Amino acid sequence: MTIFISGGGKSGKSAFAQRAALSLSGGGARYYVATMIPCDKEDRERIARHVADRAGMGFVTLELGRNIEKCLDLADPGGTFLVDSVTALLLNEMYPGDHGGDADPDALRRCVDGLLRVAEGAGNAVFVSDYIYSDAIRYDAFTEKYRADLSAIDRALAGACDTVIELCAGNVIVHKGVWEG
Repeated sequence: MTIFISGGGKSGKSAFAQRAALSLSGGGARYYVATMIPCDKEDRERIARHVADRAGMGFVTLELGRNIEKCLDLADPGGTFLVDSVTALLLNEMYPGDHGGDADPDALRRCVDGLLRVAEGAGNAVFVSDYIYSDAIRYDAFTEKYRADLSAIDRALAGACDTVIELCAGNVIVHKGVWEG
């Protein structure tokens, strides 16, 4: 089964995704595919919170800030993969160096192709993304490109996944498929 989870910042997406992955995996192998490459103290603190939140759940952590499909080569592809998050993955693919310079124009294709390979090749997969593109504010060219690419990735994943869930204000909204976990 494949599940796509989206929602605003601090909406509980990661905790929900962990519970979903546990439910899907049964007693099988479970992998937490961590995509954030920390840039500062805040990032490191966020990662530490996520690690603490999943302690004792039996996840093997795979740190892949880029080339997400490699998770299938590093683990049992028949297991359950929790990819957290698509949002960080895109930034890493757009700016593979020190986040300076021009965005890699091939990042969108690499992300979509890699994520769809995971969706197709994993026993189960849960994808987490941030819903950051619904306001009416006009941003600089970099931010608009990032938001447009993230929305394209999210649409591709929503189309490919069995279940699509949005977390909003403490509510779980199932937009596609079913979820009873």
